[in-house]
Amino acid sequence: MNYNLMSMKKVFVGLSGGVDSSVSALLLQQAGYDVTGVYMKNWSKDLPGFPCPWKEDYQDAKRIAVQLGIKFELFDFEKEYFELVVQYMLDGFKAGITPNPDIMCNQEIKFKLFYDVAREKGADFIATGHYARTIDGKLLKAVDDNKDQTYFLYRVEGKVLENVLFPIGHLTKSEVRKIAEENNLVTAKKKESMGICFVGKVGIKEFLSQYIDTKPGNIKDQNGVVIGEHEGAIFYTIGQRHGLDIGGGLPYYVTGKNMSKNEVYVTTDLNDKSLWSSEINLTSVHWINHAPKQEQSLQVRTRHRATLVNCKIKNITKEHCILELEDPIRALTPGQSAVLYDGDICLGGGIIC
Repeated sequence: MNYNLMSMKKVFVGLSGGVDSSVSALLLQQAGYDVTGVYMKNWSKDLPGFPCPWKEDYQDAKRIAVQLGIKFELFDFEKEYFELVVQYMLDGFKAGITPNPDIMCNQEIKFKLFYDVAREKGADFIATGHYARTIDGKLLKAVDDNKDQTYFLYRVEGKVLENVLFPIGHLTKSEVRKIAEENNLVTAKKKESMGICFVGKVGIKEFLSQYIDTKPGNIKDQNGVVIGEHEGAIFYTIGQRHGLDIGGGLPYYVTGKNMSKNEVYVTTDLNDKSLWSSEINLTSVHWINHAPKQEQSLQVRTRHRATLVNCKIKNITKEHCILELEDPIRALTPGQSAVLYDGDICLGGGIIC
């Protein structure tokens, strides 16, 4: 790895306790940077049946710092995290949309709060274990298309990205594992965490149940006939197939929900017009460097790892944007993000409404 920068520049790297951030710290050290590892304590609360893994992750991060012989700090962002990320998520689900806490965490915590504190402490750069690349403040897709995480980074500011390093963005996951094993890193064989980004193995349903009161309601088919009962409308997303507990016949897909009536609507028809969209309305748009032009042809991704779809910019304003799709997309989910690309460059995006 060579960023063509002077050696001994100070970089604060976010150490999560996982293999990706561990290898990132190693590569930065090998490149001659003055590296400080930082564990961000964002969440520590246990949930019934799901103990929070933060202590284990913190210890793994500390072990990596000791193993590499680098400085190590803990930044306690728990209060800010709840206010800026968790509350945002809870408010979204209450409103009947499906927010993305990973994106908000990157916007508010990792690339704003962490960035600001690190810079105040004298860091020239911050670094994370994200699979992404930067060039002159532009955000580029990772070399490993299957691991690319630019979808979650589209709300980061370009001026911040000028001082951000993504040491593993040019590597595949298997190459990262190999580097970790060759250097006997203590996290080399650690599995990736699943579930909500900050709670560990707990699922979204279990988490929301701790904070939002829900009650059963009707599930109605495309003909308005009540065919079942749900446990709470907040738990269902557009296009969802599994977890509906509706027996017999063809599979059902969620087409919508009414929060005031506490009803969920489903269909057995995959060609149902309510499941398909030929345009996307975006709000809270954010452009990393500058806004695209009216009528510009780009590519859009509507969920992590989703296939890129050709689109054209329509009716772009400061806050809103309409995308005209070359091919219809199934199951657009309000509250999720649509992220725009021009080839390998991630331009930004907005919230689907």
